[in-house]
Amino acid sequence: MQSKNYPWIVVGLLWVVALLNYMDRQMLSVMRPAMQVDIAQLNSASNFGHLMAIFLWIYGIASPLSGIIADKTNRKWLIVYSLLVWSAVTFAMGYATTFNQIYWLRAIMGISEALYIPAGLSLLADYHSSKTRSLAIGIHMTGFYIGQALGGFGATIAARFSWQATFHSFGMVGILYALVLVIFLKERKRLFDIPVETHSRFKGLTVLFSSIPFWIILFYFAVASLPGWAAKNWLPTLFAQNLHMPMAKAGPLSTIAIAASSLLGVILGGLLSDRWVQKNVKGRVYTSAIGLSLTIPSLLLLGFGNTTYAIIVAAVCFGLGYGIFDANNMPIVCQFVPDKYKATAYGMMNMTGVFFGAFITDLLGQSSDAGHLGIDFAMLGFVVLIAIGAQLYFLRPRGKDFADNSNTIV
Repeated sequence: MQSKNYPWIVVGLLWVVALLNYMDRQMLSVMRPAMQVDIAQLNSASNFGHLMAIFLWIYGIASPLSGIIADKTNRKWLIVYSLLVWSAVTFAMGYATTFNQIYWLRAIMGISEALYIPAGLSLLADYHSSKTRSLAIGIHMTGFYIGQALGGFGATIAARFSWQATFHSFGMVGILYALVLVIFLKERKRLFDIPVETHSRFKGLTVLFSSIPFWIILFYFAVASLPGWAAKNWLPTLFAQNLHMPMAKAGPLSTIAIAASSLLGVILGGLLSDRWVQKNVKGRVYTSAIGLSLTIPSLLLLGFGNTTYAIIVAAVCFGLGYGIFDANNMPIVCQFVPDKYKATAYGMMNMTGVFFGAFITDLLGQSSDAGHLGIDFAMLGFVVLIAIGAQLYFLRPRGKDFADNSNTIV
């Protein structure tokens, strides 16, 4: 029998997985200077943009299927296999000698990492009620941000040793941690864990796409993903360009600024949302909108700032706001989507968000080559306004959880 503290143990176990998830994907964004010495095609920012984008395209395509699988299978083993595969890919990247090899390994990583987030967030949502759900997911999200920050040190480690040794080391850590999950992570019994007919495996998509609230969630999540992915993949480059510093310094500075503030944001966003929703069922929506609002002035300052103080303040404000937003996406889904389809829902959200991310990643690669990366960063502030408007006007939950009511747009 599991102890009453086990739901928080699950948060801790999955926190490490989240850290490894983002650390392994993020470090490539700061490893370009070290890698381009051996792989000449990486000298082109456009080529590097393609390399970052293939991960997002594959990740996006795989996300809906990963959500469906998570809703129908044992999530523990899905998480273990996902971690094991992407860690092995990270290890193998240290042996790559051509652009094409890196390209296809990134594609494989996109598939394996896509399997984690719907399963992980669904498992956390099942272990935690509406009283602690946002906080639990927020704490879990801090793993992503710390992983993003540690990934920024990839350039520093590569400068001291080699980029090959960096990939080998990071990959081995994940392979070993997969064994820890085998021993300690447990699946939570779900009321709907019963055999299903083959023809019903995609019923969740039909249910979701017949729901107007889900379309609204899908829309604002996708639009808000544009600045999120822009920061993940191009903020180190923006720091290096605007502050005229080497990537070995710009990488850690940018990722730490975002990660530290995002960590604070998800905790504050989780606490505020869990308390607010007990008094007002729209509390999670309001909390999410507050977070997104903070990113607007941040994007403007990131785009046009040219001093270390201004850029770092902007990055901190952006991370704080985006963290508040991140902590509330799955909890909001739980207000509008039946429990048995919430992983499928988040998989669809991942797909649309990542497709938007792939688009902006590729576009900003061209923008960087053309010399106007900062201007395009600033312009993203205007698209965030659209997401906030849709979120506040259309999303009107009638209960703290979907099971409490029947939700419609009114």
